[in-house]
Amino acid sequence: MKRLFSYFAFFLIVTAFLAPRLCLAQAVLRAGETVDIRLAQVPPEEIAAFSSTQTIDEGGMLNIPYIGKIKVTGLDISQVQQIIETKLKEGKFYTNPTITVTPQASTRLVNVTGEVKAPGRVVYTADLTVMTSIGGSGGFNDFADKKHVKLTRNGKVQVLDTTKFSKDPSLDVKVLPGDQIFVPQSGLFSW
Repeated sequence: MKRLFSYFAFFLIVTAFLAPRLCLAQAVLRAGETVDIRLAQVPPEEIAAFSSTQTIDEGGMLNIPYIGKIKVTGLDISQVQQIIETKLKEGKFYTNPTITVTPQASTRLVNVTGEVKAPGRVVYTADLTVMTSIGGSGGFNDFADKKHVKLTRNGKVQVLDTTKFSKDPSLDVKVLPGDQIFVPQSGLFSW
């Protein structure tokens, strides 16, 4: 029994450590976001010369040392890391580089507007859902239509009945950076 408990505890620790990283790696990059780019598996003087903090430009590009500009918007973090590593190998700059791209938290936001107590931006975290985003905006106000909450992601709108989330929290939708949540006024529908 102790062994089973130990395995279960280990599983929970590993899951808690990896889940935020996996969710963050699946979020796509957008123009205007700031990312830290770090190089490893090369001589220390090269790490300092290569590593940088950059903002993705309006065209969705990053300017990477030795490579030049590459388009990164619409790609997830692991795809961007792989592209940079591949280009560095193909250009024979490094034989086995490891690239880490980390978005800065302040540029990873979810917008919450409409009938909430404090409309605005909520900083993205890996465990953020529609309801925790609304909670981060002060919660619903007295005029909120909780059955027709709109989640907009990449131009696609999904209408959610958030009253079901209190009965079954597993239905609560995870959000991604750049998502927009709009809570309409009860009795009014702006389709």
